[in-house]
Amino acid sequence: MTTQAVRPGSTATAPDEAEVRAALDASWGRPVGLLGWISTVDHKDVARRYLVTAFVFFILGGLDAALMRIQLARPENRFLTPDQYNQLFTVHGTTMMFLFAVPVMTAMGLYFVPLMIGARNVSFPRLNNYGYWVYLIGGVLLYVSLFVNSAPDTGWFSYVPLAGPGYTPGKRADIYAQTVTFTEISALITAVEIIVTVFKHRAPGMTLNRIPLFVWAMLVTSFMILFAMPWVATASLFLAADRLIATHFFNPAEGGDPMLWQHLFWFFGHPEVYIIFIPALGMISSILATFTRREVFGYPVMVLSLVATGFLGFGLWVHHMFATGIPQLGQSYFTAASAMIAIPSGVQIFCWIATLWVGRPRWTVPMLYATAFVVLFLIGGLSGVMVASVPFDLQVHDTYFVVAHLHYVLLGGAVFPLFGAFYYWFPKITGRMLDERLGRWQFGLFFAGVNLTFFPMHYLGLHGMPRRVYTYLLESGWGDLNLLATAGAVTIAASVLLFILNVVRALRAGPLAGNDPWGGETLEWLAESPPRPYNFAFQPVVQGRAALWSRTPDAPVVVGLRTDMREVLVTTVMDAAPDNRHRHPDPDRMPFVAALATGVLFISLVFTPWGLPVGALLLAVPMILWGWPNEEDNEKQRRQERETVT
Repeated sequence: MTTQAVRPGSTATAPDEAEVRAALDASWGRPVGLLGWISTVDHKDVARRYLVTAFVFFILGGLDAALMRIQLARPENRFLTPDQYNQLFTVHGTTMMFLFAVPVMTAMGLYFVPLMIGARNVSFPRLNNYGYWVYLIGGVLLYVSLFVNSAPDTGWFSYVPLAGPGYTPGKRADIYAQTVTFTEISALITAVEIIVTVFKHRAPGMTLNRIPLFVWAMLVTSFMILFAMPWVATASLFLAADRLIATHFFNPAEGGDPMLWQHLFWFFGHPEVYIIFIPALGMISSILATFTRREVFGYPVMVLSLVATGFLGFGLWVHHMFATGIPQLGQSYFTAASAMIAIPSGVQIFCWIATLWVGRPRWTVPMLYATAFVVLFLIGGLSGVMVASVPFDLQVHDTYFVVAHLHYVLLGGAVFPLFGAFYYWFPKITGRMLDERLGRWQFGLFFAGVNLTFFPMHYLGLHGMPRRVYTYLLESGWGDLNLLATAGAVTIAASVLLFILNVVRALRAGPLAGNDPWGGETLEWLAESPPRPYNFAFQPVVQGRAALWSRTPDAPVVVGLRTDMREVLVTTVMDAAPDNRHRHPDPDRMPFVAALATGVLFISLVFTPWGLPVGALLLAVPMILWGWPNEEDNEKQRRQERETVT
């Protein structure tokens, strides 16, 4: 084992940096052309694709919502038919939950976790590429079905028996089940990538108590994905089997139970809210630390709060089912659990307040989004405690009060931190700065639009307006508040357009950012902007919890890794001590081909059971070729083993 930490300029020392960079550029570079584009194994390339694709789905889901708001702006409107409205609210919810919220959060982790821990790549880069293409195929399937008038129409949680073969003939619910399957495969792959990368590829010196809070948040989220996603994948498999091959998992006439769907779905569905929310907590911590010039107050408490939130998130699923006849003792337990989960979130808010109190805040656009998050999430959290009370929940269940609560939690608790993170990390991803003045306008419009749209829905729900109705009578008195909500939706749309304009303007002629325009504390700001394919020419050795702020001018770096092939450092789980060297795979087209075969497998199953053997055979071929080493790989491996022994 020759990997060691040395100080730059000392007599041992690292080779000339220019020579090392030239060699690494050659060995880590992406092949040019279309084949190079689809075969990349750079975690940043894949993460950027996730981010852009997820944002496109965010815009499409927003357009779905805009059409619904136009329909509901006035009573007895005929802008949409009932069937069109049913398809739109189902596709909107499915898009925002499965195609935007979870993928965009995990994509931020895929991009920044390796940079923050001083790694050169994620652990399984080809699998990472495969996961993106599977996710894209699932999203395209959903929107093609919408454009051909065959989209799901049973809601984003697709309750049976409504979604069963007896009440929803045709292929609409089958499209939903397979879309869920694609997105769950992608999410599980991302979770495995992040967990293994954090545990085995941290820079030397980054012990467990020095891991950045954003990395802790992504680690907790990834474990939640591993435990939550298989349940909804199982539910979608059961639903597809009931519909396509006449099983009876949810058919009470044949011994099935429709309540099984709700238990399986919500055992995933409520943790999913925290899968979306916990990465946002990590983003807020990163933003506050940078713009107060103080480490976040109470690091151990913050980490334990993240872990507690992830753990308690699995004990709340039945509060979505209070109207289904759950025994009163069970209702009491889940009411208590729903109140308890507010505690770790409250602890983190007080730690952030303490950080602001002792720091010197700079009120940049990311800081504005961070503070607005606290306000909006507090509103959503208070209404969440209200609906956790069984008597109140029975009154407002399936009304617009629940719609208001959900959107305050998801937009306030996830999208606001996400926009803050976009402004914060955009210079690192692109090397350019977003315009601060446009950013402030966009923030103001977004904050006003969210409150104009969703705060009136509390009153609509309390006055009895049910959700999922495509129109209402003039005599109901709901028209003015619905018109106000539609005006808020227009304001949100204007804000998003302003953000897109800001991004396009910055990419074309924005000011150059430099490596560390904000003075950040974590290792991603040590890399170039945008980072090179290998992230760091010499991997840093971490000297403190705030890795950059505690870094000395003569800080040691890691040497001993090969530059003529893709070689990464493997470290121990607890102390991040150098343990081994691993040769990373080169760019490979097989993950893309395997994803296409996976798409053929699951989409063909919607139409014929013969899709299983045919699709499985098609998938087996690229999977075998994926794992089959060629002679060049064998020679590189033998050379590495010989040199390691000597």
